[in-house]
Amino acid sequence: MTPVELSRTVLRAVRRAVDGGELSVAVPQRAVVVPPGPGGCGDYATGIALQLARPAGQPPLRVAEILRRHLAGTDGVADVVVTGPGFINISLDGAAASAAALIREILDAGPVYGHGDSLAGQVVELRIPYDVRAEVVADALVRIVGSQGGRVEVGHREPVNLRPVPAPDDPALLGPDAARWALLHPAAHDRPRITADHLVQRESNPLFRVRYAHARTRALSRNAADLGFTSAPGDVYTAADLGLPSAPGAHGAPVPVQEEQEEPQKQPALLLSTDFSTDLSTLLSTLADHPRVLARAAAHRTPDSLARHLVGVADAVLAVLPAVLPRGDEKPSAAHRARLALAEAAGAVLAGGLSLLGIDAPDHL
Repeated sequence: MTPVELSRTVLRAVRRAVDGGELSVAVPQRAVVVPPGPGGCGDYATGIALQLARPAGQPPLRVAEILRRHLAGTDGVADVVVTGPGFINISLDGAAASAAALIREILDAGPVYGHGDSLAGQVVELRIPYDVRAEVVADALVRIVGSQGGRVEVGHREPVNLRPVPAPDDPALLGPDAARWALLHPAAHDRPRITADHLVQRESNPLFRVRYAHARTRALSRNAADLGFTSAPGDVYTAADLGLPSAPGAHGAPVPVQEEQEEPQKQPALLLSTDFSTDLSTLLSTLADHPRVLARAAAHRTPDSLARHLVGVADAVLAVLPAVLPRGDEKPSAAHRARLALAEAAGAVLAGGLSLLGIDAPDHL
């Protein structure tokens, strides 16, 4: 469970307390969760009870105890302890506690991370028209359904049960990779665009971003080898990432990180954002969601959902790449090795996803 996921879990606990009549407050937009300070315990702490106490008209300790009951027993949460004036300290279970576990799982699996058996033994019959887009979608579904243990049988007969909106022009002029992306990225009910935009090597082109992100993760591994270090799954967060000073607050008081703007300005792909901990959490959450996306794409026959997910992975990893390698006179640290492992994990997901769509994932671009 990443900090972003835990923040949502805390907000769900607040919502349950409100729905149950235990608290009379407006559910906030965000719950800040960071490592606990001295006097705290567990993996993360939040001061949301102190934030809600005044509008709720109850003491912070009382609010914290209400939320503790709703958090205890939640999937991924091993223990919840209230310390100090009302700080909630959360211990995650062994599977959810560490980003390193997720990264290690992805690196061990490689491009087949997310493959499962949700459709084991099932035969999916696809009846399609004689149309190039239908053929490409069916071809991708053969691999996607196969990744979940199922098998696809494709036939050209009535009644048709897979009829995506046909392409308005011949996609072959785009080349094999761009043509497949142009046909697979839109939802089946949307008309695909067969334009040269799919060949432009700029951020405006989603296919370029996905393939470029994969190539950059491969380049980082080569660059790290030149600097004399390799990846090692570990904690990708540092105190600076989380906005923690050298001496955290007492009684487990978490030091809030800078709040996100309601409408954050889009950052260029290779510039560090002002909230790097959010960038890391977004990438971890997106990678952790990959098995669910694959299973859903197979069950609902929607390769477009996998394509859009890959764009999300690419955008998330591009945001963290500038902090993977040491800069200037900086020496490689455990954080650099852990972030390199995270980048390599993202690269494996991108390569595996593109392979299921039948699209090449180049090491150089």
